Amino acid sequence: MSSAIAVLTLVGAMISAGPAAADSIRDKEYWLGEYGITKAWDASKGAGVKVAVIDSGIDGKHPDLKGAVVGGTDVSGAGDSKGEKPIGAKPEHGTLVTTMLAGRGHSTPTPSASASASPSATPSKPAVGNGLDGIIGVAPEAEILSVSTWLGSPNPGGPTDQEQIPAAVRWAVDHGAKVINISLGSTSPEWPQSWDAAFLYAEQKDVVVVAAAGNRQGGNVQVGAPATIPGVLTVAGLDRKRIASIDSSSQGISIGVAAPAEDLAGGMPGGQYAQWAGTSGAAPIVSGVAALIRSKYPDMSAKQVINRIISTAKDAGTPGKDPIYGYGILDAEAAVKATVPEVKTNRLGSIAEWIRVHRRGVLDTPSAQPSSVQAAPTPTLKDPKAPVAAAPSEIDATLPAAVVIGFAALILAILIGAGVHLWRAARRPIQGGANPGDGTDTSSIDVVKDSPKDS
Repeated sequence: MSSAIAVLTLVGAMISAGPAAADSIRDKEYWLGEYGITKAWDASKGAGVKVAVIDSGIDGKHPDLKGAVVGGTDVSGAGDSKGEKPIGAKPEHGTLVTTMLAGRGHSTPTPSASASASPSATPSKPAVGNGLDGIIGVAPEAEILSVSTWLGSPNPGGPTDQEQIPAAVRWAVDHGAKVINISLGSTSPEWPQSWDAAFLYAEQKDVVVVAAAGNRQGGNVQVGAPATIPGVLTVAGLDRKRIASIDSSSQGISIGVAAPAEDLAGGMPGGQYAQWAGTSGAAPIVSGVAALIRSKYPDMSAKQVINRIISTAKDAGTPGKDPIYGYGILDAEAAVKATVPEVKTNRLGSIAEWIRVHRRGVLDTPSAQPSSVQAAPTPTLKDPKAPVAAAPSEIDATLPAAVVIGFAALILAILIGAGVHLWRAARRPIQGGANPGDGTDTSSIDVVKDSPKDS
C-alpha cells in the first residue's frame, strides 16, 4: 500500500464571486426547502453541538458567521493560532463551507427612521438566525471549531498532509467536536498509515466524521481518501434535478448518501458571496443535518446518527446501496424526525476492524507493564541434550581432492597434445604457390560473390 496521498485538494469549484445582494443570496439556497431542512428546524437547529471544519481556515468576521466560530487552531504552521486566517491554494474554501453548514445570516442596516415613525415599525428578530439577509446554514445554532490546514499546494509552513490531517482530527476530538466536516479529498483511495490512529481515535470517542466524495472535474474519477476510510460518512453530489452530478461527484463503494453539489451559494472572506459547485458543498449540508440530530438526541451514538441519515435517505439509481448515490438522497426532515431502529454497528464500517485485518494489529494504547519481573514457568520437559555432530567420512574428505587432481591431469594432457601437434605442423612444408593463402587451410570458407543487381 502506498504510504502517501498523491494529490490532496479542496473539492469545490468557485463559479463566480464578488459583491452580491445579501437578500438575493438567501433566495439561492434551494436545498433548505427541497431537502427538508426548514421542516427539520421545527425539531432542532443544532444548538449545543460543536462541529469542527478541517479546511483552509474560516473568516470568522464574515457577517453571516457572527457568533458561530467558538474556537480553532492551525495545524499547518502557516495560519493564525485561531484557525481564522484563510490560507492554502483556495483560501476562500473554508468560509464557503462553514457558511453553508452553520451560517446565521444577518440584518442589513436600514436608513434611520424618522422621529415620527412608530416603534412598532421596527422588524422583529427572525425565528432562525441573525437576520433575513445573507447565508443561513443547515445548522444555524451549531458551534464551529476552525482547524486551518494548508492543502493543494506546497505548504510554506512545513507540515505535509500526512502530518496535518491526523493532527487536525485529534485536535477536533480533544476540543469537543461531535461532528467533523472534511471537504477535501485525493485521487487515491488509499491513505497514509499515519492517519490510522487519528481516525481510530475519532471512532473511539464517538465522533461523526463526514467527508466529500470528490469531483470528476477535479480529477477524482473515484472516491479518494479520507472518504474511503471505513466508518466515515461519504457524501456524493447531485445536480438541481436530484441526479448524480457529472462534474461534481465521484463514485465509489464507500459513498453513504447524496446531497446537492451544484448551483450552491456561500459566503466568501471579506463579507462577500459566491456561487460554487462541488461535493465540498454537499458535505457541510450533511454535516449540518448530523448536528441537528446530535442536538435533538444528545445521547445518541455516532453510529446511530449515521444510521438515521442513510436509513431515511430516498433510494435512487440502482435499487439499494450503489456506488453513485450510496443509500440514497438526503432527507433532512426524516433524518431528524423519523422513527429509526437502532443498529449495533456502523453500517459504513469500522476503522478499528480495518486496522486489525489490514495492518495486522490494533493501535490501542498498550496497557501498563507490571513493575516486577515474573519468574519464568517451570519447564515440563527434561532438558534436551545438545546434538553432537558426526565426524566426516574419509570418502567425503578425499573426494574433493581427487576431483581437483583429475581435472588438472586432464588439462595437462590437452596442453601436451596441442604442443606436439603444433611441432609437427611447423615441420611440414607449405604446398602450392607463393601466396600462403593459396595453400591448404584447416578451415573451409565459402566466398560468396556479389550477386548481379536486378534489372
